[in-house]
Amino acid sequence: MALLESWVSTPGNFQGILLVVVTITFALLLHWLVFYLLLKSTNSISSTPWRSVLKKIRTLALFGFIVLAIKFTLPLVVMPPNTELFLNYMVRLLLVGITGWLVLQMSNGLLEYSIARQRIDVEDNLVARKMRTRLRVLRQALATVIVLVTIAAMLLVFPEARSIGLSLFASAGVAGIVVGFAARPVLSNLLAGIQIALTQPIRIDDAVVIEGEWGWIEEITSTYVVIKIWDWRRLVVPLSQVIEKPFQNWTRQTASIIGSVTWHTDYSLPVDAMRSKLMQLLQDSPHWDGDVQVLQVVEAGPETMTLRALMSAKNSPTAWDLRCEIREKMIAWLQNSHPTALPRKRLQGELLSQTTSE
Repeated sequence: MALLESWVSTPGNFQGILLVVVTITFALLLHWLVFYLLLKSTNSISSTPWRSVLKKIRTLALFGFIVLAIKFTLPLVVMPPNTELFLNYMVRLLLVGITGWLVLQMSNGLLEYSIARQRIDVEDNLVARKMRTRLRVLRQALATVIVLVTIAAMLLVFPEARSIGLSLFASAGVAGIVVGFAARPVLSNLLAGIQIALTQPIRIDDAVVIEGEWGWIEEITSTYVVIKIWDWRRLVVPLSQVIEKPFQNWTRQTASIIGSVTWHTDYSLPVDAMRSKLMQLLQDSPHWDGDVQVLQVVEAGPETMTLRALMSAKNSPTAWDLRCEIREKMIAWLQNSHPTALPRKRLQGELLSQTTSE
C-alpha cells in the first residue's frame, strides 16, 4: 500500500494516471459510438452478415479500445524500469492477440454466413454442396494461418525470440529434416485438405463407400473426414487416405442415383406383364423421380431366371426406400397374380412315371 501511495505521489504521476483513466473513459464512449453507428448503418437485409459479425466482435473490440488507450497514455506515467518494461510487453501482447482474434472472428462470421446460404435440403444441391465444401475447408485453413501468424507476431514482441528465430533459421539443416519427418502426417493431411477443396473428389452430403462402409460425408475438417454411416455410426477417415486410396462416390456429378432390385422367378412368369406392373408401381410411388425404369432378364439358371429392375431417385436415401418399396410390392403381386411363377423345384415326368410303375 505504501509503495502504491509513493508511486502515485511521484511528481507528475497523478496527472499521468488521471489522464490514463480519462483516456480509457473516452475509449469506452468512442467504442459505444462507433458500434452504434455501424450497427445502425447495417440495419438492412443486405447487410445481415456484417451485422452479425459486428455483434460477435463487439465485446472483444471493447478490450481492444481499452488496451489502445493504455498504450498511448502509459508513457506519461513514471514507474520503475522493470515494471514499465513488463507492462509494455503485456500491452503489445494483448494488442497482437486481440487483433488476431478479431480477424479470426470476422473471417469465421463471414464464412459461416456464406455457408448457411448454400442450401443442401433441395433436390438439385450439387452447386451448394460444392460451395459448402470449399468454404468449410477455406475457413479451417484460414483459421490455421491466422493463429500461426498471431503466435509468430506475439513471439516477435520479445527481442530474445527474434534472436532465437534467427538462430533456428541458421541451424535449420538437420533439425528441419527431423521436424519434417515428424510432422509429415500433419502436413500431408493439410495439403490433402487444400487439394480436396480445389479438386473436390468429395463434397458435403456426398454418398460414398469407404472402407466397405456406405454413408454420407457429414464433415470435412483440415485433417480428417467424418462419414455418417447409414446406421448413424461415424467413420473418421484421414484426408490423406481419401486422396491416396480408391473409394466410391455415388453422387459425384449429381445427387440423383440409380437403384437396382433383383428377383428369382420361374420360367413361367410373363416378363411383359411384370414390366407393365413395374411401371405402374413406379408411377404410384412418391420416391421415383420419373427418370429411369428398366426391367431385364439378366441371368437364366437351370431352374430360375433372374430379373433386375433399375429405377432412379433424387438421392441415395430415397433410392433405398424406393428399392425396398418396389421389392415388397412386386413380391405381393407375384404371390397374388402369378403364384406359379415363384421359384420351385421340378421333377421330370419320365422319372415320375417310372417311380409310379415300380
